[in-house]
Amino acid sequence: MTSTLATQTDWTAIGAAELADVIALRRAIHAEPEVGLHCPLTTAKAKAALAGLPLEIHDSTSTTGFVAVLRGARAGGAGSNGRTVLLRGDMDALPMSEDTGLPFASTIPGKMHACGHDAHTAMLVGAAKALSARRDELSGTIVFMFQPGEEGHHGARHMIADGLLDVARPEAAFALHILPNAPAGMFVGREGAMLASTDTVLATIRGKGGHAAMPHEAIDPIPVACAIVTALQQHVARRVPVADPAVLTMTQIHAGSSHNIIPEEVQLMGTLRTLSEPTRTAMREAFHQIAQGIAAAHGCVAETTIDEGYPVTVNDARATRLLRELSSEVPGGAGWTAMPAPMMGGEDFSYVLREVPGAMAFVGVAAPGSDWRTNPPLHNTRMTIEENVLATGVAMHCAVAERFLERGLD
Repeated sequence: MTSTLATQTDWTAIGAAELADVIALRRAIHAEPEVGLHCPLTTAKAKAALAGLPLEIHDSTSTTGFVAVLRGARAGGAGSNGRTVLLRGDMDALPMSEDTGLPFASTIPGKMHACGHDAHTAMLVGAAKALSARRDELSGTIVFMFQPGEEGHHGARHMIADGLLDVARPEAAFALHILPNAPAGMFVGREGAMLASTDTVLATIRGKGGHAAMPHEAIDPIPVACAIVTALQQHVARRVPVADPAVLTMTQIHAGSSHNIIPEEVQLMGTLRTLSEPTRTAMREAFHQIAQGIAAAHGCVAETTIDEGYPVTVNDARATRLLRELSSEVPGGAGWTAMPAPMMGGEDFSYVLREVPGAMAFVGVAAPGSDWRTNPPLHNTRMTIEENVLATGVAMHCAVAERFLERGLD
């Protein structure tokens, strides 16, 4: 299919025209990474790049995020504003050191853009510039969502609570995420559940401390904690349906101060990932019951808490189909690869997709000639990207926005 507003040649021209500025912005953001909900340097760079465009800027009150609203000139009739679509780019980095050796590597110790959010922000700015230049041809409204705090800080949830999704309520929402372990320009996605929910589970098991040589005079919480971890793994293996899976990984055990002292307590921490709300609810209940029950059986007490993480990221079938149709039309696009199964990582774009139908897709950024299967992955200190693919991302943002404004999801 070919867009009614843009041919393959049009997208090639747009991608080529924006690429140099997009790369420059990406590198500037990459060199000064910021973590969490407050990324003032990154926000300032994005806003400076958008200055002078016909955009309405609305700031988040709880984060440094913002939305930029572009209202097209072809509204489609008196009293009608046409359709509205949201495009999202996240802005925050990770608390880790960089080991790429790039000339624009992080200048902030212990912080790095290892998940590609610098690229996401730069591509969204490029799309905003390209679509602003075509404002007279747009038949609706485009909301560009610049969001910090994706890496575990619930940035999208905060911005929604701030009312930014209602500034111009979208009827569909789309996001792109770079993927170093896919061929350059290849789009990767799936309908339905694409990424998992992400809860953090915690348990404190309290016993009775004592001398390590006389355990019968104490109530040792360490073997109790070990029994809890084992029972949780058994529960996942025997009680969770394989067609609706869960991952429960205990990643931290803290206890003790010396080789000859039985501690008073043990602290456990881990992550719970699921692909549906029913399994998520069941696993939360099981965590509390198993930890508290096993502790009680051994004369200990377990205090359990669960920090609620991101919901399951669920792609609308129609929105996914739209991305798939466009994946070979945009310049540099290498087509579509359907994910055979969801990934158990999480994404806070899921908060947006709970509100409106939409979809997220990965776009491959492996350097030509590299082995995309073994490239340093996301969240790796040596993760790098093929920057020419940024033009493809800009074009996809533009293509999906214009196609949706013209035809919707049906």
